[in-house]
Amino acid sequence: MKKNVVEAHDLVKTYQLGEVQVEALRGLSLHIRRGEIVAIMGPSGSGKSTLMNILGCLDRPTSGQYILDSEDVSQLSDDQLADIRNRKIGFVFQSYNLLQRTNALDNVMLPLRYKRDNANNHTEMAAAILERVGLKDRMNHKPFELSGGQQQRVAIARALINNPSIILADEPTGNLDSKVGHEIMQLLLELNKEDNVTLIIVTHDSGVAKITDRTIHIIDGKVEK
Repeated sequence: MKKNVVEAHDLVKTYQLGEVQVEALRGLSLHIRRGEIVAIMGPSGSGKSTLMNILGCLDRPTSGQYILDSEDVSQLSDDQLADIRNRKIGFVFQSYNLLQRTNALDNVMLPLRYKRDNANNHTEMAAAILERVGLKDRMNHKPFELSGGQQQRVAIARALINNPSIILADEPTGNLDSKVGHEIMQLLLELNKEDNVTLIIVTHDSGVAKITDRTIHIIDGKVEK
C-alpha cells in the first residue's frame, strides 16, 4: 500500500468574529495516499476553504495534528510554513493568479526565486515544464495574450516547478468552458500518472469528481463520507 502523504487528525479551527466563535472545522480527520487524486466537495460554509488553507500551510489549526510528507506542520511558525509551501506544495487556482506584467516563463520561475540553489538552470527548468504542458510556443507571452486554458496551463507548470509532494487545485476548471476544462483535467491526470504527484482538488463539479480516485465530502466542518 502507498504511504500517506497527508494525514489530518481531529482538526479543529475556530474563528473569533466579534463576540461570536465560529467553528469552521470540528474534529475533521482524513488521509490521502501518495499519488492519489482526491476531490473535496461540500456546500458553501462546510469548511472546504478552511481545510484547504490548513492543507496548503496557509493557516494553522486551532487544535489537532496535520502531518505532511511525514512532517508535523500543525504549529510551525509563519516562516517555517512559508518554507514548507515553497518546497512541498503547488497551488492551482480558479483565477490562475498569474503576474499580469510578466511572461509565462517568468511566472513559472517565480517559486524558484525563493530557493537557495544555483539559479543558472532555472530558465531551462521552467522552459522544459512549459513544453510539457503544451506551451512551447507561448513562453514569452504575457497572461493577457493567452487564453484561459493557456493561463491555467502556466499555473499548472508553476505548481510543478519545485517537484511538490502535493498539488492543491481550487476549482481549477471553474473559469473554463467544458471543452477546455476537460483538457485541463486530462493534463492533470497525465501529470499525476507520469510524476506520481498527489492531486487534491476542491470542486463543485460532479464531472470532475467522477474522474478522481476518491471523493471526500465535507459537511459542517467534518468528513461526512
